[in-house]
Amino acid sequence: IYLAKIIRIEPSLQAAFVEFGGNRHGFLAFNEIHPDYYRIPIEDREALLAAERETLESTDEVDETPSEDSTVETMGGEDVEEIQARPSRSRPSRQYKIQEVIKRRQIMLVQVTKEERGGKGAALTTYLSLPGRYCVLMPNAAKGGGISRKITNAGDRKRLREIIESIELPESMSLIIRTAGMARSKIEIKRDCDYLMRFWNDIREKTL
Repeated sequence: IYLAKIIRIEPSLQAAFVEFGGNRHGFLAFNEIHPDYYRIPIEDREALLAAERETLESTDEVDETPSEDSTVETMGGEDVEEIQARPSRSRPSRQYKIQEVIKRRQIMLVQVTKEERGGKGAALTTYLSLPGRYCVLMPNAAKGGGISRKITNAGDRKRLREIIESIELPESMSLIIRTAGMARSKIEIKRDCDYLMRFWNDIREKTL
């Protein structure tokens, strides 16, 4: 996760090119930019966020299978696969263009979803995913969480859904239960979630 600066907006691609992390460059597609970064009236932003929440409420299944581009990272002393757990986001009825809402030299917090390869820059998103041992916290994807579709037992899914609903998260956040959390208790999952919340607060403080 990096602080990034928009260096060029490309209307023909509806994307932005950014500089991040020590003169590294990356590609940020318009649909990977959270509406909080849009320079638009507050009521328009709230309408966009509401439409996004409605889109994300349609499913609670998450594909936890790492893509072939995923890396393995170490967290909490154990190797955990990187989670590509970002649900697809459709554009709301009010069609903005990237050049209308994002400005050059604007600063954003981004996460690398695909590393640089050859002369191709990294692919980035502003929708962050923080993986823990048993769950993944998505701090700016309201109601975009759910349960790994690798967990197929209906009883387990019902129990895990109840655990997610019992954890009081801010409206702007969501939680994903990983396959590793299938047999874990509410206490264990809550402890992992609390760790990720502290981690996110540390990121926010450093960002500010």
